[in-house]
Amino acid sequence: MNRNTPEDPPDLSDLTIDSSHRSPVSSFRKRFFWITIIFVICTAAAFVVIRLVMFKPLVIEAVKPVVRNPGQQVTVLTASGYVTPRRRATIASKITGRITALYVDEGMAVTQDQILAQLDDSEAQDQVRTARADLEVAKASIAETKVSFLESERTRKRIEELHRQHMASDQQLDEAQSTVDVLKARIQLAEKSVEASKARLDLALQNLENYTIIAPFPGIVVSKDAHIGEMVSPVSGGGGFTRTGIVTIVDMESLEIEVDVNESYIARVSDGQQADAVLDAYPEWHIPAHVRTIIPTADRQKATVKVRLTFNSLDPKILPDMGIKVSFLNPAEIQHAESQSAIILPKSCIKTVDGTSFVFVIEETTVEKRTVAVKQNPDNTVSILSGLTGSEQIASTNLNKLEDGMKVKLSSER
Repeated sequence: MNRNTPEDPPDLSDLTIDSSHRSPVSSFRKRFFWITIIFVICTAAAFVVIRLVMFKPLVIEAVKPVVRNPGQQVTVLTASGYVTPRRRATIASKITGRITALYVDEGMAVTQDQILAQLDDSEAQDQVRTARADLEVAKASIAETKVSFLESERTRKRIEELHRQHMASDQQLDEAQSTVDVLKARIQLAEKSVEASKARLDLALQNLENYTIIAPFPGIVVSKDAHIGEMVSPVSGGGGFTRTGIVTIVDMESLEIEVDVNESYIARVSDGQQADAVLDAYPEWHIPAHVRTIIPTADRQKATVKVRLTFNSLDPKILPDMGIKVSFLNPAEIQHAESQSAIILPKSCIKTVDGTSFVFVIEETTVEKRTVAVKQNPDNTVSILSGLTGSEQIASTNLNKLEDGMKVKLSSER
């Protein structure tokens, strides 16, 4: 048996455990650990896959309901035109002057007799003061003449008394009477002078009023044609530097429709005939109207006759000069038309379960299940009697896969 010398390193080979004597427990633990790790990874991956599949938005197609208005199916003629006001005025001044104040702007509502602008009236104010002074002078002249007249009357009476007593001559009496008559005439002249002074004052005041521009009727200011500091005149002049108009006002309560109808079809139009109007700016909005008048003359250049219609009710969205299309309704058949607007959908948008019909309304990224009342049409459509307003988007595909509140994506958004 060999012994190690103190100088040699220790031999650890004797401490090695023979593999035949090792315990199987540590090996099992390692396998269990790795199996657990792999199971957790697979479970997480499966969860992610299931989540992606379950929460992926369903791709669908959508349609918008068609709204058919009362009498739409009995249209006998269509025409295009514009919204025009019956009362529209460009306000100008009666005199030439410079604008010193302007109290309105485009879009402002004005009332009748409201002050719109003010012109420089310094000269007119001077004329008014002069006319008032002349009137006061005329009134003072009457007072002075009346005092002289009363004095001449007393003198005449004294001379008459002396004449009866033969103490005054006929000549003296005649002179006294003449003085009374002259002063009486002067009084009448002074009174006429007062009337003339009053007339001149009224004229000066009227001229002063002409420097204040007022609204002739209530309406909306649609155009401001002059500014403070500019000259305005009732007639054009000054090489184009003088304005003839200050503002333009439109009476919004007088808006009507003006269309040109081909003279070949004017026989289809009659006074009071009902019509359906659609503004170019709001193609989904149908506005009831009726014929107010047919202008009794034709345009030989365009071979048309002008027809004017009145809106049954006005709305702030209706503005002057808007383009509009008018459908004239058949008076003989309009009474058989539907009395309410009809909302039309394809049958493919309707799902029926246990006799209850419903649709899926698309609201941004989800759908809402909404019950509706329907009426079958002869074609492949249905009329929605209740449940929709006509402005919604309705799902038209994958109805069997849809549920209330489910996330969806329109096919056009791919």
